Amino acid sequence: MAKRNSSANPDSLDSGNYEAKVAEIEKIITRIEAGELELAEVFEQFTTAVEYLRQCESFLQQRQQQVDLLIETLKDD
Repeated sequence: MAKRNSSANPDSLDSGNYEAKVAEIEKIITRIEAGELELAEVFEQFTTAVEYLRQCESFLQQRQQQVDLLIETLKDD
């Protein structure tokens, strides 16, 4: 199976990028909860976190499809 070029789709993540996005989401949540941000920054950071969550969800869905395909292949053998 060919590896996707993540630069072709900016929403496409690899495992390392996924972990980095999760860390960024956690950092954003911590800053929001700590009250470190002005209101405008809260909305901006929240929007960023939501976009990162969408990217992570897409990554996990793609991996789930790959696992399902592998399981089906094993069942066929």
